[in-house]
Amino acid sequence: MLAILKKEINTFFASPIGYLVIGVFLLLNGLFLWVFKGEFNILDNGQASLSSFFLLAPWILIFLVPAVTMRSFSDEKKQGTLELLVTKPISHFQIVLGKYFGAFTLIILALIPTLLYVYTVSRLGNPEANLDMASTIGSYFGLLFLVAAYTAIGVFASTLSDNQIVAFIIAVFICFFFYFGFEGLSNYNLFGNLVYMENLGMAAHYNSMSRGVIDTRDLVYFISIALAFLLFTKLRIQNQ
Repeated sequence: MLAILKKEINTFFASPIGYLVIGVFLLLNGLFLWVFKGEFNILDNGQASLSSFFLLAPWILIFLVPAVTMRSFSDEKKQGTLELLVTKPISHFQIVLGKYFGAFTLIILALIPTLLYVYTVSRLGNPEANLDMASTIGSYFGLLFLVAAYTAIGVFASTLSDNQIVAFIIAVFICFFFYFGFEGLSNYNLFGNLVYMENLGMAAHYNSMSRGVIDTRDLVYFISIALAFLLFTKLRIQNQ
């Protein structure tokens, strides 16, 4: 598994993909948070808060994570190396985990530079250091678990086609549905009081963690989503 993980990371940074992903993520966040006028601009908010970043980041990651994961298995299928990979003396689940953690590591590397926002907003506050750190830490944990779920979905989507663009579109759709779809459906009250649809979506659990409260129900939810899609991925490559 570690060999596959290292191979994935080396592949990302041996080509422009890794640098492009990190650069695009930081550029988009930087433009919306510090340059473009609007509701996301931190300087226009008039308060020391990173709520704009944590509101914006999940939507950028809906596109960014699939861009990273779309080649995970689709590229192997296209080049005909998937059959060779599954004959290696490691389990199918270890192969899946190697691919998964390789993509997950790259996204985490893209998130690390955003810690500079914490320092900057803290220094810009009046008085200094009046940033709500509990909420900020909770939001970063929420983002971490959200990325874990997005990555699992993206890796699974890459097994559905040998075309990377198709895998990207499928992953974006599934991530969008799990993040916002259930919340959107909850407005129609399709199931009455039997099921509270909003709680089935990622947004509700992410927003809960963003308030600075780390609830085990939110952690179990994200871990369950990630594990479910990793198991689906394992089943897919077993049946190739």
